[in-house]
Amino acid sequence: MKPIEGIRACVFDAYGTIFDFASAAARCPDIPDEQRGALTSLWRDKQLQYTWLRSLQGRYADFWQVTGEALDFTLDSLGIATPALRERLMGLYETLSAFPEVADTLRRLRAAGFVTAILSNGSPAMLDAAVRAAGLHDLLDAVLSADAVQVFKTHPRVYEYGLRQLGLRADQVSFQSSNGWDAYAASAFGMRVVWCNRYGQRREHLPGTPDHEVRSLAELPGLLAPPAR
Repeated sequence: MKPIEGIRACVFDAYGTIFDFASAAARCPDIPDEQRGALTSLWRDKQLQYTWLRSLQGRYADFWQVTGEALDFTLDSLGIATPALRERLMGLYETLSAFPEVADTLRRLRAAGFVTAILSNGSPAMLDAAVRAAGLHDLLDAVLSADAVQVFKTHPRVYEYGLRQLGLRADQVSFQSSNGWDAYAASAFGMRVVWCNRYGQRREHLPGTPDHEVRSLAELPGLLAPPAR
């Protein structure tokens, strides 16, 4: 397989790609075992739906608020809403576990000479808390939030913001996301894309075509030609 050439920066989505959003419910003993999967799935679905709907409506609220509103919907739907459980889950969301291969992958990329960054819908405070809790702060050159442009992915302004902050062209960036909609949108925008399809999703019928599809970020360094020194 021919490596992708001309890449100077590896930019990652955060939730589902770097951080395991299922780890919040998994670490909460107050949730009945039979409801953990449903809570994680519905919370994530509503969180994403609310970002897209708010973007379409022009009614931006930061990702922390959106995440809380999605959790409220989820807890109400499952009939387990209590203030204590809500507080517990929101606290756990700030310190989500990183996937096992993330730290080593970032080290390998930096050793090869790539700039490493996150570009996420997450609010700056959320991202800072998650990065520090996972011990990744020293492995990232930049942590960029869609909050700076007051709209969520997949709006092109988010990807444009990432390029401006890094001072790079779209074709000099390898973008990694576990979310098919995000991977395809970044590709349509002009970035090179490695779709980390952790969850075995079907391919999207949307503009864009990821350059590669992998199941783990550990595969990423082998797909990229090292940048010129």
